[in-house]
Amino acid sequence: MVKEIAKDDKELYQCEECGLHYAKKETAEKCEAWCREHKSCNLEIIKEAVKTENF
Repeated sequence: MVKEIAKDDKELYQCEECGLHYAKKETAEKCEAWCREHKSCNLEIIKEAVKTENF
């Protein structure tokens, strides 16, 4: 299940398999499904990941 993280007016969604964060819940769900099935990350999906340094 994708984890929702909210701070101020922003929301991010985290893949609970690999820990990457996404702006769109659908992308985080795709990432999580891929990670769970293949035990790896998909470069086409993770290019949508966002940095959380300033979040």
